[in-house]
Amino acid sequence: MYRILTRRKLNQNVTMIEVEAPRIAQKALAGQFIILRVDERGERIPLTIAGTDIGRGAVAVIFQVVGGTTMALDQKGEGEFLSDFVGPLGNPTDVEGVKRAIVVGGGVGCAIALPVAGRLKEIGAEVHTVIGFRSREFVILEEEFRALSDKFSLTTDDGSYGEKGNVCIPLKRLLEEGGYDAVYTIGPLAMMKYTALTTKPYNVRTVASMDPIMIDGTGMCGCCRVTVDGVTKFACVDGPDFDAQKIDFDETMQRNRAYLGFEATMREKHCNLFKKEGTDV
Repeated sequence: MYRILTRRKLNQNVTMIEVEAPRIAQKALAGQFIILRVDERGERIPLTIAGTDIGRGAVAVIFQVVGGTTMALDQKGEGEFLSDFVGPLGNPTDVEGVKRAIVVGGGVGCAIALPVAGRLKEIGAEVHTVIGFRSREFVILEEEFRALSDKFSLTTDDGSYGEKGNVCIPLKRLLEEGGYDAVYTIGPLAMMKYTALTTKPYNVRTVASMDPIMIDGTGMCGCCRVTVDGVTKFACVDGPDFDAQKIDFDETMQRNRAYLGFEATMREKHCNLFKKEGTDV
């Protein structure tokens, strides 16, 4: 059993909890994830590790309430327990040799982008961040990103906070400056696709963290397969990070539409928003 140490609402639909898991806290690196079960009869869900505190043996995860399992998780309070909390899983984000980078986060994907930005800062890199949301009410982790960023941009689709538009607008401005070693993008599939298309003319290494359908997290079920450079990869064991220029995003979005219904429809609408705004990609 794994005890919930702290609980914090980031917005009306997104919650961060810290779970007592000292062995995971000692080993986890930015970009890795865990799989948890709320109770013995619950389904397994993957959540990216949003941060660790080795001294307290704490592992932070951030989740959005989208279904029965996350609703049950959101009802758990401090001092209560989770049945299972397994990790760290996946490969950590590769930041070796990076001196100047852009981190692009979208929506709840900012929970993954934040530890990547933190890791880049730890190694002494210059970190520029761009985070985007649908509207002001969905903004999360703004102060945390500001604290880590040498340059910071925030966008909202409706212009209710920050710059109006999608993340590709400030991203392109930064790319025009040149001198970047890498771009890391984490968020909705449509956002990552257009981030990759935006960076392509600038010949900057672009890394996307993939979060497809996942069940076991060990490469056995095959649900998390993605096509990268024409080859089938499993996000749980080969990723979750891949070369964004080589990912078949359209195939992944099509698979999600078949399995995820409403959520996939919303992702499609997000993709259409990028097209409507005339993103130059």
